[in-house]
Formats: sequence, structure tokens, C-alpha cells
Amino acid sequence: MDVEELAKKAKLKDLKEIAKKHDIKLGRCPTKLTIAKKIPREELKALVGGSEK
Repeated sequence: MDVEELAKKAKLKDLKEIAKKHDIKLGRCPTKLTIAKKIPREELKALVGGSEK
């Protein structure tokens, strides 16, 4: 799965929590896709629950 598909399946609140944990600045109006691109891919996959490649 690519980042776009993973971002669609994740919840915005959960993405923001992961970004906050890694001290990532999000800006004024972050979208799910922009946050998903900034956080580590392993955590994004774990959040969605996908064990796919």
C-alpha cells in the first residue's frame, strides 16, 4: 500500500497524536495526507493495521 491509501484509512485524530509524539510541526490546516507523509511509515502501517507491503 502506498501512503495515500494508508492515509485514507487512518483517522485524523490518530495521525495528529503520532505527529505530536514525534514533535512534527503540522502547520495551520494539515490534511490526513500531509501528516501521513511526515510520520514514520512503520507507525502509519501499524495505525491502519496493515501487514501488507
